[in-house]
Amino acid sequence: MSMELKKAIEQISKDRGIDRDLLIDTLEEAVRSSVVRKYGENQDIEVGFNEETGEMEVYLFKVVTEDVEDPNTEISLEEAIEHDPGVVLDDEIGFKLNVEDLGRIAAQSAKQVIIQRMRDAEQEIIYEEYKDRKGEIVSGIVQRRDRMGWIINLGRTEALLPKEEQIPKERFKRGDRVQAFIVEVRKEGRGPQVIVSRSHPDYMASLFKREVPEVDDNTVQIMGIARDPGSRAKVAVLSRDRDVDPVGACVGIRGSRIQNIVQELRGERIDIVVWSPEIATYAAHALSPALISRIAVDEDDKLLEVIVPDDQLTLAIGRKGQNVKLASKLLGWKIDIYTESRYNELNVGREKLDQIASVAEIPIERFFQAGLENPEQVALATDEELEEKLKLTPAKVSQVRAAINFLGLAPKADEAEEAAVEPEESAAPDEETITEAKAEIRVDAEPPAPEEPASDD
Repeated sequence: MSMELKKAIEQISKDRGIDRDLLIDTLEEAVRSSVVRKYGENQDIEVGFNEETGEMEVYLFKVVTEDVEDPNTEISLEEAIEHDPGVVLDDEIGFKLNVEDLGRIAAQSAKQVIIQRMRDAEQEIIYEEYKDRKGEIVSGIVQRRDRMGWIINLGRTEALLPKEEQIPKERFKRGDRVQAFIVEVRKEGRGPQVIVSRSHPDYMASLFKREVPEVDDNTVQIMGIARDPGSRAKVAVLSRDRDVDPVGACVGIRGSRIQNIVQELRGERIDIVVWSPEIATYAAHALSPALISRIAVDEDDKLLEVIVPDDQLTLAIGRKGQNVKLASKLLGWKIDIYTESRYNELNVGREKLDQIASVAEIPIERFFQAGLENPEQVALATDEELEEKLKLTPAKVSQVRAAINFLGLAPKADEAEEAAVEPEESAAPDEETITEAKAEIRVDAEPPAPEEPASDD
């Protein structure tokens, strides 16, 4: 009977992966708790596990005194001599207690302590195992769904796939096998909680590392990832070996490598672009497949003004702005896209407006803040409007007018006269005029037919 406890300790340690010494300490603490519950907290008790006999041994110690004041902790010399003839005053004498005499309540208490300590030890082992696995891909079985997300069984523990970490429109059912990326391991009262993700950019990076040997050995380095999970992504890569094509390595023969990743991400389209230290070159790659005419770089505001041919605007922006949004996210810069015709039109107007501001010695930003974005708007504004909007004195307004006249931007006489004449109250229109006006309104109100969106490919 005594060796059964030793065998049980060995078996539990093996099955649960709990350290044997930790398990023995837990048993000793449980028995000590039961003894204290029965005999009181002021007892001097020692509990130990005997490796030879396989028994839990409990000893109650008392001090030998002449006058016994507390029989729970003291024993008279005469009574002590009956147990040990060689005992003297102030010695401690131990009495072995029978563990089986602890009673049902004490035994139940010991059982609860053992279960709790074993659970705590197991949770600590799981936490220690998973805390260093942050950034790994794990595979598990979908267990159930709760208000936080999907619960995935990883074997020894469960993981949570929160709603915000899922790929949109992705559906699971109980029993499905799913892969995910460990983003966090929390140590909570009920045990460690493993948080996983399928929408995190690093999940895609880990998939590339698994599928592309050149990424795994760092010959090809992933410099950045921008994702619209489940729809489209852009991955910037750089080759450390000039003989290795980073895009070709990631795509694989006939697209075999990239297709494995796309399939795992439920058809998410992936654009592989070459990273460059030159932001303009990098931006041109990131906005592919659109063709770029030129790029103006504003380092201070981290702003890129991208000019594209008129027929490339739809392709550069992408469906619902997806292409330019992902490119901006990948670069970490703001991007404004203009067609060549629109940019040239704005640029000419800005140059003239800049000349007006220079002659009048007024910062050009003040015109933009006042809503005067081109020289025509300034020329048609009254002196009172210029004074109010630009916060100018009459003398400064005169300088602005002189600059407008010098540049030949003053409105023609008939335009100025037309703007100055108050409209006369018109006579009531006849029925034929009303009918024509209604017809014109209906035509103008019809929305233009939507253009066929250009393919992002």
